[in-house]
Amino acid sequence: MNLTVAMTGASGAVFGQTLLRVLAADARVERIHFIATESALRVLAEEMGFSGRNGLVEKLLGSPSAKITQHVENDVGAAIASGSYPSSGMIVLPCSMGTLAGIANGLAQNLIERAADVCLKERRPLLLCVRETPFNRIHLRNMTLAAEAGATIFPVIPSFYNKPVDSTEMARQFVYRVLAHLGLPQSGAYIWKPDQ
Repeated sequence: MNLTVAMTGASGAVFGQTLLRVLAADARVERIHFIATESALRVLAEEMGFSGRNGLVEKLLGSPSAKITQHVENDVGAAIASGSYPSSGMIVLPCSMGTLAGIANGLAQNLIERAADVCLKERRPLLLCVRETPFNRIHLRNMTLAAEAGATIFPVIPSFYNKPVDSTEMARQFVYRVLAHLGLPQSGAYIWKPDQ
């Protein structure tokens, strides 16, 4: 698979980090195009202590990865901005309300919005892992617009029935659910079995 992953300025950087780590380790994934907004960099600095764009992938993974290509958000000439470029889909995790608004309204003002727009027009999977609470009516309308255009709204809501021991395990199990939705089930995913 050839996937695009974007991190935006919503809280929950550990979810984006976990997603990149799982995808980098998954042999079924050949290439990952990664975009982090300026706001995401601020959240990463505040929540994880990472500073700057240089070496960001290595900081997030703990080691370099040849399968990840990092893009800056204003690079609208990148391959993923074109429908002719083969892509298996896109995940925005976490997805801020500003990014949701841009995608839902077809603004395509930066690479994240344009790559998402390409997924929608080419009928490719687009998962928007929104991270906000409470939602106002604008948020809800934008989620409806995006869903009607073909996106999957996948709010960052961790599960608790698996009795997670820490936030890392919560993030991992959430990411596993996201990837299962894309056809990339993970062996460590918790599966609810009420009869056992």
